[in-house]
Amino acid sequence: MGDLISIHPSELKFPFELRRQSSCSMQLTNKTEKYVAFKVKTTNPKKYCVRPNSGIVLPGSSCNVTVTMQAQKEAPPEPCRDKFLVQSVVTPDGTTSKDITPEMFNKEDGRVVNEFKMRVIYIPANPPSPVPEGSEEGTPPRASSQENGNQNFEEVSRSLEYTKEKSSEAWSAISKLTDEKSSALQQNQRLRQELEQIRKDISKSRAGGFSLMFVMLVGLLGVLVGYFVKRG
Repeated sequence: MGDLISIHPSELKFPFELRRQSSCSMQLTNKTEKYVAFKVKTTNPKKYCVRPNSGIVLPGSSCNVTVTMQAQKEAPPEPCRDKFLVQSVVTPDGTTSKDITPEMFNKEDGRVVNEFKMRVIYIPANPPSPVPEGSEEGTPPRASSQENGNQNFEEVSRSLEYTKEKSSEAWSAISKLTDEKSSALQQNQRLRQELEQIRKDISKSRAGGFSLMFVMLVGLLGVLVGYFVKRG
């Protein structure tokens, strides 16, 4: 892996699923007592996003790099032809990520640049379930399916009983509310009838009072008329 940094893992394994992003990471560890700059390149930059794609690893420390594969609309060919290249070079003490330039990784000036190539491997996002222990080809597994079936049946039965109990309680509550509503309607009807009867009685009493007073006024007028006639 070179004399400057160690890289783990040595391969980039992406859980692959159509139309889904996928990520994996690698750890760069500085094996020296000097500042080391690194840069990550790929043969397919439109397909992958590397963060950070360059940086400084301090003496004896590590740096994590995350590689994200963009969502793919179709399955890639097997084996995958994409490759990654990790370059590393010694830099002066105190160098920061802002000081990194592409010229640092040129070999033309006699500069020692370590390089490590990494291949890409796709693995299923949902791998198939492993064969149960103790089972052999052509023989059933040790786990008893009958026991699992009985357990599931008991759980379903308990669930049904609980549902029936709650349903019975709900119907009882609905029936009680219906009876209370019917009783309230009947009581309301009786009150309306009594109110209507009271209104009729009041109307009759008013009508009777008016007729009696009218008779009395007519009689009084008759007496007065008779009195004035006699005097005349």
